[in-house]
Amino acid sequence: MDNWDEIRTAYQVARVGTVSGAAEILGVHHATVIRHIDALEERLGTKLFQRHARGYSATEAGQDLMQVAQTTDDQMTQLVGRIRGQGDSVKGDLIVTSLASLSPLLTPVLVDFQRQHPDVDIQFLTGDRLFRLEYGEAHVAIRAGQAPDQPDNVVQKLTTQCVALYGSQSYIDEMGLPKNIEELRKHRFVAGEKSQKRAPFYRWLEEKLGGARVSYRGSDFLSVEDAVVAGAGLGFMTEWRAEMQPDMVQVVAPKPEWVAQLWLVTHVDLHRTLKVQTFLKFLKEHAETWGPSIGAGCCDA
Repeated sequence: MDNWDEIRTAYQVARVGTVSGAAEILGVHHATVIRHIDALEERLGTKLFQRHARGYSATEAGQDLMQVAQTTDDQMTQLVGRIRGQGDSVKGDLIVTSLASLSPLLTPVLVDFQRQHPDVDIQFLTGDRLFRLEYGEAHVAIRAGQAPDQPDNVVQKLTTQCVALYGSQSYIDEMGLPKNIEELRKHRFVAGEKSQKRAPFYRWLEEKLGGARVSYRGSDFLSVEDAVVAGAGLGFMTEWRAEMQPDMVQVVAPKPEWVAQLWLVTHVDLHRTLKVQTFLKFLKEHAETWGPSIGAGCCDA
């Protein structure tokens, strides 16, 4: 097949199901889309789509062609991402991704890096979705938890976060500072959604304080920490985040089993580029200055 434009057009029609939708994605007139489909069907000698009132649906032959087209489109996206990350200078896009809860820690580093390298354009992507490094969706990922094991990724340990149980001073003034497990059971707690109960500190809460009242839940760690700061109840926070708040009281000290590792993840094809290596070195140097409450040994048994 010698005309990728026609195949790409057919792929977009099959994906969105309408000529107008495909035309908008491709940035062409709808007549061009129809012409490409007609020409491709004539060249192949078979119908690729069934036309109906709601749009276009792929025939069996069309579905076979679309599988090939999707693979080719993914490979092109991957190639573009890799090319963008290459080069012998520190300039262009630098796409970094992490959990939103790490933003207070990472944003100052990103700003300092850009200040030293003004030709770099930073994109900081946060959220629970794992951006695909192999497709060039991000150049560097900072991930928490178990070491990532995706193939073709280079994984390095960045640092260790220590987690403790905290309450705001306003909440402690209201409810008192618990001195033992029995007193803890009388308190309100802030926690993540029930689907997050596998976290080691939430398992501890269930095992030690089964039946304790969880009066406030957040969908992610950042919203949980914000609720603790606002005085909703006792909740788990990283020590570095608690130290950023003026009125946090540590109720239960960090435990070794509560630690959360942070990992640096890069794709093998981009790992050795000058831009990525320069940023990784910069980030690691800053991580060493993050203080005694974040790093190896901060909550040893």
